[in-house]
Amino acid sequence: MAWVKERITDEGDKRFVACYRDPEGRQRSAGTYSSRRAAERAANREEAKVREGAWHDHSRGQVTFAEYVETVWLPSKHVETSTLAAYRSYLDKHFIPTFGKRPMGKILPSEIQRWVTTATEHGLSAASVRKYHTMLHSVFERAQRDRVVTFNPCAHTELPKVIKKKARTLTPEEYVAILTALPAQHRLMIETAINTGLRWGELIALKPRHLDLIKRTLSVEETVVEVSIKNSPTGARMLTKPYPKDNEARTMALPADLVGQLADWITSRRLGPDDLLFATREGTPISRNTFRTRVWLPAVRASAVDFDVRVHDLRHAHASWLLAGGSDLKSVMDRMGHAQITTTQKYLHALPDADQKNLDALNRIRGREAHPDGATGEEGQAD
Repeated sequence: MAWVKERITDEGDKRFVACYRDPEGRQRSAGTYSSRRAAERAANREEAKVREGAWHDHSRGQVTFAEYVETVWLPSKHVETSTLAAYRSYLDKHFIPTFGKRPMGKILPSEIQRWVTTATEHGLSAASVRKYHTMLHSVFERAQRDRVVTFNPCAHTELPKVIKKKARTLTPEEYVAILTALPAQHRLMIETAINTGLRWGELIALKPRHLDLIKRTLSVEETVVEVSIKNSPTGARMLTKPYPKDNEARTMALPADLVGQLADWITSRRLGPDDLLFATREGTPISRNTFRTRVWLPAVRASAVDFDVRVHDLRHAHASWLLAGGSDLKSVMDRMGHAQITTTQKYLHALPDADQKNLDALNRIRGREAHPDGATGEEGQAD
């Protein structure tokens, strides 16, 4: 129940202190007033907020952004090691320098908007701005639940529009040109990539025990993630997870010729069941960036393929080729390890000649309409 305390100032004047109890039962003051009536109103307002669950302790908002994310937000995130390392990188690079010393309760929407505008003007892509803003929104969403702030300053930020570029799919001919330009010792790894559609981390985590040379199958059971040493929980750059992305192992069939090449590779290098199938000279996982800069990009340039092909584009090509060749969506989804079939659907009609096939199909149908008796326009020929 709210109440009022009366006190006398040094000058002999009466003052009235509005009192109430917070949600934890501690006595609080809603201010000092010159009239009892005003004090009663103030005390009753705060008591009503407590009763309705709308009361806020403004002192909580004095915690700095840096302290809150380090002691509350980051420890609350149950995410992959690589994701946590990415969060720390985003914070260190983009948000701690801007908001680190600011009290959480004093960060305004206009400041969030200013960060977005400045980052965009300095060349950060629209997709990256949106990705980082999503993380920042999550920080303040948690703070709002903790009653550190009364509102989320990221709630109505004007974000830059992401203009999607039409993706180009690697053709079989372009793939062969790149493969031929690669150093011989890396070709089998890339052949495995195009024949399986594995993600990079799954590819470099492969071991001989994941292969069944009799059944000609491959089990995807592990993945390697690469993080900065600064943000690594173990101090190691390469971390192995005992499960692939989406947390579910999968098994796929392999072409007979690839199985033969892999068997020869394992024998010639005397690899044990738990050795890495594709590794550095020291037997450690291959760094994506090192392979990209020292091996992949020079091969792409030498191949004369006229667009920037990433190693990850081999995965896209694998799915697109399967669908173009007549595989059904569900089987391709399972082979790729997609959690949602809508992801797999993105690869439909991705090859350059897909639209021509559409026109051919349209012409066939129109030909039938023009010759309802089944003729194609050529005498003596049936469709």
